Amino acid sequence: MSKRIVLVGHCGPDVSMLRSALRSMLPEARIEVADSDEALARLAPGSDLLLVNRVLDGEFSVAEGLELLPRYGGVAAFMLVSDLPEAQARAEREGATPGFGKRQVRGEVMRSRVMSALGQRAE
Repeated sequence: MSKRIVLVGHCGPDVSMLRSALRSMLPEARIEVADSDEALARLAPGSDLLLVNRVLDGEFSVAEGLELLPRYGGVAAFMLVSDLPEAQARAEREGATPGFGKRQVRGEVMRSRVMSALGQRAE
């Protein structure tokens, strides 16, 4: 069964970068984009992983991705995408799965954390 991953609040270039990296790891995955509260509310149920930008780009009622955790943290694995260690630490303290930074895209940290969040082994 293919996994469903939602990219939340990322700009166009970051969506392309993340989608490409995810496709190389999980070619069968369904990768969708949520650029608004409405899109996220529609896409989150039934998703396996939400990759949430630290600062939301798009039409959201909140400015920071971590503010979405109380709404969607129990719906799917919630992972913050941020290069700031303090943001990652806060996300984990508040219940998010360990995330990664944009500088780690295509690296082993991203691969192992995404695969772990999806309950799969990184190879």
